[in-house]
Amino acid sequence: MGKNEYRAAAFEKLTQAICKRLSEGKQVRRTLPFEGRLHIDRTLPFLLVYRRPPKRPDKGTDLLLKGEASYMIASGARKFKSGLSMLIRAVGETLAKKCGALLIIEIWSGEENPDMDMATAIPTFRILLPSSGPLTGTAETLEKALLKIKLNKKSADVEVVYRKQGSLPGPGLLIPKKEADRLNCYLMGLEVQPVFRSPGNGDVFPLTLRKLHLGLSRALKRAAFEFSHSQTDIRPGHYYSLGRRAMVKAVWDVDRRLAGISSSFDFLLLLTPVNIDSAWSKFKKGQFGQSPVFYYRKRHIDPAAMKREIYKIPVENVEDPVLASLFREKRTELDRQMTMIEDRDTKSFLYGSLLTFGGVSDKLMGLAEEILETLPPHSRDDSRTKYLNAVSFAARAKEELEYYRENYPSISAGVQIRSDIVGLMVSRGNLLISSNTKIPVSRVEALIQHEVGTHVVTYFNGRAQPFRQLYSGLAGYEELQEGLAVLAEYLAGGFSRPRLRLLAGRVAAVKCLTEGASFIETFRKLNRDYGFEQRTAFTITARVYRSGGLTKDAVYLQGLVKLLKYLERGGEVAPLFVGKISTDHVPIIQELQWRRVLRAVPLRPRYLDFSDTEDKITMLRNGCSLLNLIERRKK
Repeated sequence: MGKNEYRAAAFEKLTQAICKRLSEGKQVRRTLPFEGRLHIDRTLPFLLVYRRPPKRPDKGTDLLLKGEASYMIASGARKFKSGLSMLIRAVGETLAKKCGALLIIEIWSGEENPDMDMATAIPTFRILLPSSGPLTGTAETLEKALLKIKLNKKSADVEVVYRKQGSLPGPGLLIPKKEADRLNCYLMGLEVQPVFRSPGNGDVFPLTLRKLHLGLSRALKRAAFEFSHSQTDIRPGHYYSLGRRAMVKAVWDVDRRLAGISSSFDFLLLLTPVNIDSAWSKFKKGQFGQSPVFYYRKRHIDPAAMKREIYKIPVENVEDPVLASLFREKRTELDRQMTMIEDRDTKSFLYGSLLTFGGVSDKLMGLAEEILETLPPHSRDDSRTKYLNAVSFAARAKEELEYYRENYPSISAGVQIRSDIVGLMVSRGNLLISSNTKIPVSRVEALIQHEVGTHVVTYFNGRAQPFRQLYSGLAGYEELQEGLAVLAEYLAGGFSRPRLRLLAGRVAAVKCLTEGASFIETFRKLNRDYGFEQRTAFTITARVYRSGGLTKDAVYLQGLVKLLKYLERGGEVAPLFVGKISTDHVPIIQELQWRRVLRAVPLRPRYLDFSDTEDKITMLRNGCSLLNLIERRKK
């Protein structure tokens, strides 16, 4: 048997095996000659094709397809042409029969322009399709989606070319148009200007390629979605649902290793003083004239060694552009946290905090000042005579945990009373309570919903998902977490004026910190200018100045403001409780839900089912300032 006959026989055998699996609705993931690959996640009405040019390097173009639910990467060498033609015809016929029709889009990179200024280059695309046929709507959808891709602050340039010839570049060479019509396969070409690599030496610009990959991925799904509804028997509910469901080993490996590092230390505990009470006593005894000295837990990790482990994690092996972006964000955040732990109690710490949590914008500071000036330091909300101590509050928290455990026995959360923390804190799903805690009875339910109904619930909802990042926390999750927790206080009927003033006071303290004020100066401003009691002013200041300056406390008010805007814009509530995420991650969470990568959440916060919750959320959707929120609650 000659080489050509052997090659043809091999392709025929491969084709038969692939089509058998497709006809049974099974996943296909097969290696093709010369570093080729065929991946078809499930029965889908589209197939993306890329053929590697045999006579010139084409770095990066194949990565634009990887991570999609249905794609083929193959060699463009002539010796494989007949075999690939046989394979793609058979695959096309099989999928077209199951779906009613099949869209085949071949992608290739255009000619490089050696005179292109890469600093100002914009993404450029050419869509090629037959002058006659039903793909006009699909092409228009693809064009609109591609126009949304931006690079160097400029939108993409997209040209649609209708070919009068009977075939197209790309798939038309593998399947002649007449035969494609017979098979009910529709052919389209997409030329991508290679702005993601140097025209001189062909080196890839990885950040540009990632951005282009993400935008192109969404555009191709939108086009396939339109085609599905107009030409096939498939009716996906959202273009997100055409994304990949099956995850390769690299995804789980990266997720496991990132979550393992994140879970190996408690970031906030390492940054929180262990001597708050004794520091307050000395500060008060000294007539508030000398800054307190704080002591911290021993650092049981080596930040430099941890950083080495962080960057050993092969995030670049994750083909899915959505998941890869989440993993890169988390890797960067872990890197910054290691720097902050290394710089604890030094002047450099504040810079890391600003990178991780941000500072205070003029707009947020203006809101904080408005709250502090409008709401009096003392009100009827302060006239409380009944309190719960740590033991009593812990008993109430355990009751709430039992409520959730009845519906979801996998909850392993516990309640701990500790002398080395201040206030309340949830760590790895456990509620930690300071032994000196005294909580007004009127605030008990609000704080239960804050800590258990939000922080504990989202932690265990995250644990129920296949990705560990959703319980260890996606990058920047604190803002939404604290915003949700404060909203829970309002829905529970315990969002008092003193509480809102406290959140505003934290913002003011962070602003003082970032403007260079000393501990004593900030304490005096809170006490004398804003009317906070001395112990409260000290606690706010200590929280903000701990470890060298932690700006995290501004996210409580910022998170609430951002959450109210989200609701006002019609944002859905359900995705917010999937795990520890930020509002910026909501579209990604929704995409993963449509792709059936994420599971249904087992826990629903109790406060969402309170009798007046629906009315309150409707009010928030109609637009409501924080001050009006408080005033309406008191009427």
